[in-house]
Amino acid sequence: MGFHLPYILALLTFLLVASHAVLSPELYWKTSLPNTPMPKAVSDLLHPDFTEDKGTSVTVGKGSGVRVNTGKPGKRTNVGVGKGGVSVSTGHKGRPVYVGVNPGKSPFNYLYAASENQLHDNPNVALFFLEEDIHPGAKMNLQFTKSSNKATFLPRQVAETIPFSSNKLPEILSKFSVTPRSVEAEMIKKTLAECEDSTVAGEEKHCATSLESMIDFSTSKLGKDVQAISTEVEKETAMQTYTVTQVEKKTAGGKAVACHKQNYAYAVFYCHATRTTKTYLVSMEGADGTKAKAVAVCHTDTSAWNPKHLAFQVLKVKPGTVPVCHFLPEDHIVWIPNKKSA
Repeated sequence: MGFHLPYILALLTFLLVASHAVLSPELYWKTSLPNTPMPKAVSDLLHPDFTEDKGTSVTVGKGSGVRVNTGKPGKRTNVGVGKGGVSVSTGHKGRPVYVGVNPGKSPFNYLYAASENQLHDNPNVALFFLEEDIHPGAKMNLQFTKSSNKATFLPRQVAETIPFSSNKLPEILSKFSVTPRSVEAEMIKKTLAECEDSTVAGEEKHCATSLESMIDFSTSKLGKDVQAISTEVEKETAMQTYTVTQVEKKTAGGKAVACHKQNYAYAVFYCHATRTTKTYLVSMEGADGTKAKAVAVCHTDTSAWNPKHLAFQVLKVKPGTVPVCHFLPEDHIVWIPNKKSA
């Protein structure tokens, strides 16, 4: 089911017709980060022909993920809203690990305790493991699934005209033609609440409502000599055993910015900067030959995390005792300094 969004339509039309000087998100990346390759997690969310003259409409549809596509001439631009939330699950000591999409609290917000559903309905939820568990030859039962959250980036000039505050929730729902108390409304409400919550001690956070905003936040913490990396898998497969073939340490406990895609009516990323993170790029091969390069992040200081966070309950460890690691889903991004500038 879909609904037209005349508010965004009017803004897009204005930009298409009247603002040739506005940089597209892709051009902003190339201008700001000329030496930084764009990861697939970003390029998948772009509108490559956004500035072309074409018919445009925006719809919010249940179950399809949120996306804004600029259509070809004579076609429509569609925006869909799916009901998924990010969840990843790991099998410590041989249990299956799911990299998927489910509703609920984000496992990447470390102030939250695990929910009853996470603990009892699916005790393996959250892709957490110990640093010692990831090495060449290690085997893990994994399933990498594509996120149903297909929301794409709006240009910053559009995103900044749209309210982004819990205090403005009724107005936001109205602009996106979302029914109050619907699944989509609860997703929007949850994302706003998480963006407005306090952050873990020692971290700085920012909810980026555009790619330009994500770039600005990340480079303000790390400088412009950076890498942006994301998990990439050849294809979606069923649960299978993956063997680790190579582990590349990207950072050794220093600065990093992790950006996690949220459930919203357009692309919003929950970004947090930390100085106590190790980042790895883990090459793996599945039993069926499927190759994957998964980004793994290890947090070396978890002393300020909620003691009932899912990671501690899955791994049976206490805050601040050992590094806690997790893989990132395919639509999440980690920003790190280049080694020569780290």
